[in-house]
Amino acid sequence: MLIAILSDTHSRLATIEAAVAKLRERGVSTVIHCGDIEDPEAIEPFAGLETHFVFGNCDANHAALRRAITRAGQTLHEPFGHLEIEGAKLAFLHGDDAKLMRDVENSGHFDYLFYGHTHVATERLSGSTRVINPGALHRAKPKTFLLLDPATGATESVVVD
Repeated sequence: MLIAILSDTHSRLATIEAAVAKLRERGVSTVIHCGDIEDPEAIEPFAGLETHFVFGNCDANHAALRRAITRAGQTLHEPFGHLEIEGAKLAFLHGDDAKLMRDVENSGHFDYLFYGHTHVATERLSGSTRVINPGALHRAKPKTFLLLDPATGATESVVVD
């Protein structure tokens, strides 16, 4: 099973659609979105996928985004999300709240912490937690998202044209 982790889509519908097409080609059915969605229309391309969202600092209209996420049958996690998939404990947030990020990172409860906000793909180890930014689908060169196989821990950065 592959999970897609992406962030900072900033309502760029053409880029979102290109990314979703790539993850559908790979057989991905679960998506984690680390925030900065911006507009309710940016939820629609994720239809048919199990998608987990958190808000970012550019997600000003929380009420409209909540309605769109609920209407699409997706899940919103506040202020951060956590899932266990195939034995892997995953946490995700946007990354603009430094205290929240530090607290989740240092909790010792998660195998992975995914975040966005910086628009820069990075990975580091913090204790036993892999802290990963998948990159961004807006204002990034290249535009990237991440695929994770939670059973093996293998990751792949995927470039979106």
